[in-house]
Amino acid sequence: MELKTKYHGVKHYDEKDIITFKKGIPGLEHLKKYIIFPAEENEMFYVLQSIEDLAIGIILVSPFNVVGGYEFKLDEDKRQELGIRSYEDMLVLNTVTLSSKIENITANLKAPLIININKKIGEQIILDNSDYPIKYPLFEEGA
Repeated sequence: MELKTKYHGVKHYDEKDIITFKKGIPGLEHLKKYIIFPAEENEMFYVLQSIEDLAIGIILVSPFNVVGGYEFKLDEDKRQELGIRSYEDMLVLNTVTLSSKIENITANLKAPLIININKKIGEQIILDNSDYPIKYPLFEEGA
């Protein structure tokens, strides 16, 4: 299938590439189906592209590339809901807020997207861990 995104050009995908967020994503609850692909501009980033609204593409980053020791416990109910049996089933990504000033580009470490890569279902969860901020700077000033 072919998707003509608003900001990232034409993307080709198969039915098996579609990830379903049954509850949507906060602020975009009406959109349930997405694909993920690497951002062409920077291999550190990914794009979560809605296939229902071509203007919606959310920039993502792996928290493990951003913060050493990023970890959390996924409760049993949530693991069952997402069908996660082991950590190998899971893809963890965080949303990124872009800015024209590089020092203002941040990642939301408090609310990761948890995706079961086998079942292709995901959900954004809010962590109890207060050490992870909503706006974690990805780049240092002057970097």
